[in-house]
Amino acid sequence: MQIPNALWRVTAPDPAPAIRLEGDLRCDVAVIGGGFTGLRAALDLAEAGASVAVFEAGDVGFGASGRSGGQVNPMLPVAVPDDLHRAVGPKYFERMAETSLKSADDLFDLIRAYQIQCDARQKGWIRVDHNRAARDVSRRNARLWNAHGADFDFLEREDVEKLTGAKGYATGTLSARGGAVQPMALVRGLDRAARAAGAQIFSFSPVRAMARKDAFWRLSVSDHTVVASTVIVATNGYSDELVQGLKGSVLPLFSTQMATDPLEESEIGPILPQGHTISDTRRLIMYARREPGGQMCFGGIGFRKPLGGVGGFGWILKDAPETFPSLKRVKWRYQWSGQIALTEDRVPHLHEPAPGLIAGLGYNGRGVAMSHVMGRELARRALGAPAEDLPFPVAKILPYKFRLPQVLGAGLAMAFLRMRDRLEWKSDI
Repeated sequence: MQIPNALWRVTAPDPAPAIRLEGDLRCDVAVIGGGFTGLRAALDLAEAGASVAVFEAGDVGFGASGRSGGQVNPMLPVAVPDDLHRAVGPKYFERMAETSLKSADDLFDLIRAYQIQCDARQKGWIRVDHNRAARDVSRRNARLWNAHGADFDFLEREDVEKLTGAKGYATGTLSARGGAVQPMALVRGLDRAARAAGAQIFSFSPVRAMARKDAFWRLSVSDHTVVASTVIVATNGYSDELVQGLKGSVLPLFSTQMATDPLEESEIGPILPQGHTISDTRRLIMYARREPGGQMCFGGIGFRKPLGGVGGFGWILKDAPETFPSLKRVKWRYQWSGQIALTEDRVPHLHEPAPGLIAGLGYNGRGVAMSHVMGRELARRALGAPAEDLPFPVAKILPYKFRLPQVLGAGLAMAFLRMRDRLEWKSDI
């Protein structure tokens, strides 16, 4: 169970030796999922003195954490503050807004504190507008978020061209707090930090079943039994039926990406010269970054094909040279995808479906920063913090409405959205 053909596996430091569970185990907290959320929770728990064990079905970072675009965007995907207010209510609105807007700063602080070598750079995130109507909406929404401390700046054509090198975009919005990390390197750095703090990390050790008895949880891991007072479920887009209803509470989509080998200066030189990351306002967004080693990464949104595999790579192969003309003849050596989880209200969800059982998921494409926030808060809750003190409300697990038709029809729906985006892109800039 390894990530196929991903640049991140090539450029990340070597992982810590994988350890499989060999025998029964007792611990204070069992964490299911060895990605950003689970490892951050384990780190905080271990440093607080709890005995904690992490169980990952593949190798550490196998899921979306090790496959992400690595963009650190300090913003929930809800369009306007009113949407967040409706989603979480007045009690949690201010704290969730503040938490999300600080999420990038918090992550870069963590990376510095543990000296994690993951090519971290907080150079800013630019969201470019694909037409005039998108610009008007984007600026109106940015002003609304600025009233809550977002600190967005507006870019005109000259700055967009200078800072991005992208074609077809005349305006944009800049978040100076944004940035990028090498996601697999960050996962592996968190893994080492958690182990150093005393956490036990078990790879290739899937949890097959669990049940609560006599105030303890008993987990079946391979042929062994793990007994824990508390269980944290941190499986996000790779959630299964282990927790009833959790898989069906989110809509799975795919982050599709491709990357080059190191490029010549003539090819990569005009692209994002100051190290910003970029995405756009289309319904099926593009996002891109250049690596310190001279590689170029470009991504978008994909879907699972009915007969298996992931669709959407053809779209980004076409968009990349249109967005950055100097890439017309480059070879995209690496192509990979990771499954992300969308919630209906587009905010992360924290659940407590049973005593001592806590789950957090649903980052809606903003998981690099928000997963660390969730991991931190899951650890706080496991250590006894009152639920009302968390930035996320504890919510019931509810099914995502019309999930199955959307999963089965994702390819057709995205093709339609893609057509609308193509008609609108550059139409009136």
